[in-house]
Amino acid sequence: MKVVIAGAGEVGTHLAKMLSRERHDIVIMDEDDEKLAFVHSGFDIQPAVGNPTSLGDLEKARVKTADLFVSVTPEEATNITACMLAANLGAQKTFARINNYEYLLPKNRELFEKIGVGSMIYPEMLAAKEIVAAVRRPWTRQYWELFGGSLILLGVKIRENAPIVGRPLFELLANNRKMYHVVAIRRDNDEMIIPRGQDTIRADDLVFISTMREYEEEVRISAGKHGPDIRHIVIMGGSRIACRACQYLPDHIQIKIIESNREKGIHLSETLPRNVLVIYGDARDTDLLLQEGIQKTQAFIALTDNSSNNMLACMAAKRFGVYKTIAQVENLDYIPLATRMDIGSIINKKLIAASHIYQFLLDADVANIKCLAIANANVAELVAHADSHVTRKQVKDLNLPKDMTLGGLIRNGKPMMVEGDTQICADDRVMVFCLESAMSKLKKYFN
Repeated sequence: MKVVIAGAGEVGTHLAKMLSRERHDIVIMDEDDEKLAFVHSGFDIQPAVGNPTSLGDLEKARVKTADLFVSVTPEEATNITACMLAANLGAQKTFARINNYEYLLPKNRELFEKIGVGSMIYPEMLAAKEIVAAVRRPWTRQYWELFGGSLILLGVKIRENAPIVGRPLFELLANNRKMYHVVAIRRDNDEMIIPRGQDTIRADDLVFISTMREYEEEVRISAGKHGPDIRHIVIMGGSRIACRACQYLPDHIQIKIIESNREKGIHLSETLPRNVLVIYGDARDTDLLLQEGIQKTQAFIALTDNSSNNMLACMAAKRFGVYKTIAQVENLDYIPLATRMDIGSIINKKLIAASHIYQFLLDADVANIKCLAIANANVAELVAHADSHVTRKQVKDLNLPKDMTLGGLIRNGKPMMVEGDTQICADDRVMVFCLESAMSKLKKYFN
């Protein structure tokens, strides 16, 4: 596939690197040639110095032959204009990063499609929704709904007291086969395992489990978790993500935002809901945290632009007894470290954006896909077609690669777990969990 990416910032660079590993024809353009220097470090990516709102520069980047044009510069107006121009030059699909929720409303979708903006993504809004999901289920590290909530993927850190520790999976499945499915395990050495029946769960494993909403409580009990009711939250940094999260969180939760910029803090206090108190100061100051009642706080969320500060602040909050910590970690190299440091839930805008854009590049019928920040893996919703490979045999006889598993499916509107003797049928909507190395194999099984 020919893909042109405008904007060599964090999102554009990460997307280009990820797609280059899939052997797509990638062009990345930016006005700053220094931002394009990374392409000379072993990546099969073509750099293009230019302005994405310039017709001449777009033509030089061969946009007219692009299957997908993605504009992810920091400027919303630039992204929309670039998509309009690219569509008129011949790009088959366009994708714009935006900062305005109003553009995503259904009533405005037709307008943007008419002017050439095929799809839009607002990473800060999606990040805020992930934060809300983490707060509502504080005992999880990852919570993601598939197929409109019919199936759920949970990431849970397992402690020594968990009932499932030390028991082989075939034994767990014999007792709980209709309730949940252990799809992956991450060990302390960052090893990702797609488990088989003889594998066992160990203390300190990060376990990924697919289930149905009605069995969430059984999963929580099996994992040995309790999870307090979140009533008080402290947020470090008044970013756009923080503001969106405050708007989405229930109004019975008391929220304190600690912002180090006085003018920004004043503006936030005038615009945020009544249950939000904005405090001027540095959330790394332990005296300030104590003064603001950190010891009575159930959740601490660090959302500054500095990944290191966010991680350290979450560690400090844990020492004060805060049950749930959430850190925005935009440096991908820090994510394994944050996981080992037991930070809690991790938010990464690059991976959120990549999840939504990546699905446009798969030949298989993909309804949704998510890149998991803490797992080096992806979970996807796919539709099985009548003659696809996945429908020809029972799951146990499909010879699925070791880096892929099927977690559950929706058949005629009814969710169910996938087992060895499950026969995938045409039009089944299937949840696939796979390591990054397996993404290119999806089309082999579902096309």
